Amino acid sequence: MKIQESAENYLETILILQNSKGAVRSIDVVNELGYSKPSVSVAMKNLRENGYIEMNADGFITLLGPGREIAERIYERHTLLTDWLVALGVPPAQAVEDACRMEHVISAESFDAIKRHVQQRTADAR
Repeated sequence: MKIQESAENYLETILILQNSKGAVRSIDVVNELGYSKPSVSVAMKNLRENGYIEMNADGFITLLGPGREIAERIYERHTLLTDWLVALGVPPAQAVEDACRMEHVISAESFDAIKRHVQQRTADAR
């Protein structure tokens, strides 16, 4: 399933905010990403219309199955790539920035290979 990078970023942000705050509203996404309220509003409308999220009458956002799947995939890529780059000696701030770009363009095959490599090295270190 291929969606735009910006939609992946919104879904990942919603997941991160839900994990840290529990309940998430559009204003939380605005504050986290630093985007304008109208931009986030349009994005939330698009995500709703495409079946990735739902919003209740109070404006609380819930990730639906397809949206949660994408958010979790992107978040896993982000965290693993960040940790991997840091382990390679990349400064943490640069690793976060690079991982954020890489997480959207890396193929499933390449990511899985990196993941296997990291898991093997972790197991070997024990």
